[in-house]
Amino acid sequence: MRSGTVAVLLGWLLVFLGAALLVPVAVSIYFKDGSYPFFILSSLITILLGVALAGLFRADREIGNREGFAVVALGWIAAAGLGALPFYLSGAVPSYLDAYFEAMSGFTTTGSTILREVEPLGPSLLFWRALTQWLGGMGIIVLSLAILPVLGIGGMQLFQAEMPGPTKDRLSPRIQDTARILWGVYVLLTLAETVLLRLGGMGLFDAVCHSFATMATGGFSTRTASVAAFHSAWVDGVVTVFMVLAGINFTLHHRWLTGHLRPVWRNEELRFYLGVGLAATAICTLVNVGSGTYADWGASFRYGAFQSWSILTTTGFGTADFDRWAPVCRLLLVTLMFLGGMAGSTGGGIKHVRVLLFWKFTRVQVRRLIHPRSVEVIKLDGRPVPDDVMKGVLGFLALYFAVFVAASLVVTWTGVDLVTGTTAVVATLNNIGPGLAGVGPLANFADLPALAKFVLVICMVGGRLELYTLAVLLVPGYWKGLRAPRFRWRRPPGPAEGGRRAAAP
Repeated sequence: MRSGTVAVLLGWLLVFLGAALLVPVAVSIYFKDGSYPFFILSSLITILLGVALAGLFRADREIGNREGFAVVALGWIAAAGLGALPFYLSGAVPSYLDAYFEAMSGFTTTGSTILREVEPLGPSLLFWRALTQWLGGMGIIVLSLAILPVLGIGGMQLFQAEMPGPTKDRLSPRIQDTARILWGVYVLLTLAETVLLRLGGMGLFDAVCHSFATMATGGFSTRTASVAAFHSAWVDGVVTVFMVLAGINFTLHHRWLTGHLRPVWRNEELRFYLGVGLAATAICTLVNVGSGTYADWGASFRYGAFQSWSILTTTGFGTADFDRWAPVCRLLLVTLMFLGGMAGSTGGGIKHVRVLLFWKFTRVQVRRLIHPRSVEVIKLDGRPVPDDVMKGVLGFLALYFAVFVAASLVVTWTGVDLVTGTTAVVATLNNIGPGLAGVGPLANFADLPALAKFVLVICMVGGRLELYTLAVLLVPGYWKGLRAPRFRWRRPPGPAEGGRRAAAP
């Protein structure tokens, strides 16, 4: 692995992050909350570190899979580390571990928080929380793909490591054009939601922050009570619609916006995703009315639909304390946490396409027990699924549940009760936000032990990068052949010089 290339790419990513840290400065000055010096200092530190990495070392024009995995994984870790500085320097979060937890929760679009109340942060820090989710939703790394060609560096490996799901859908032969298309759709939907929330009476600042968090399926709100604080059926409805849209593969949004409707509806994963969400809404509505949680059908549908889609899309917004719902509803919501959104969406979780393929695989295995000589091919959208994709799905599921069990054991070993500990792992590993009991919709992660928070941070980044990207860094063979970085002021050896060195005893 070429460490110099990794260092240069990380350097440019930090420069982009440093520029993003300057955006809340304008918010701070406008609202006069006094936090702008902390953003300026954080931006200065981040940009100087990025310039040092990009300026000191020499990068190759193309990168391989190893470099791609390293840049993505280390990029998220570094982004959270530096993105935590405004929280820590301002004193809003006195513990750096807690500040790192909050920043990682933002960049990974998890939405879990260690803050008991968010309003005291002030507008600029609240805006930064929302912005970290919006940037992390589609990915800082995918954003950088649009300008990496300017640096003369190829980006397909970064795209493969960052984009979620077992398959990658190219909209354009050039990867930077694909990144621009995806970001264009992302920005368009964000603006549309902002306008609709404003029409419902929400202030511009709140509308922008909630649109950022919705399209990123993040769930950070400007209010401690989340969306419930606005007491508006219109706001609930708008946010629900855009949560559904955010959980859909963004390539399908592009096809729909360009008039290609047939391939959108023929997409099996989309139909499965919508079917699961509608079924969960119906069950929660019926059960909550039957159990007396809500007195009328309208309220039961409103809150049942919002929370079902909020959990299924891994957004994590709240309009109701679902920890007080009937046990069957709580169990259903926990099940939805595992599913997540569609592949190619900003949602976390296992992804519906993997669940759908696993169901098809299981069905084929059962049929073969009855008809041993039958030959059946697993198909998705009418096309055979390659064996390597199916093996990748099965391998991911095995790794996923191994990580879930291991993380749950460690968190509960720290003294956290079973329900709180396991649902905290589910919430962070799937980038949901709230869990149940001690980390429920009206609670937070502040009182968890330091070791538990550390494990949950790993779950966040592992879940956001779908485990494999982070797991490969732990394989000893990955680091074989690690090359020392080449400094810019040291000219690479020419062919003749290189040949003489190679021939020397």
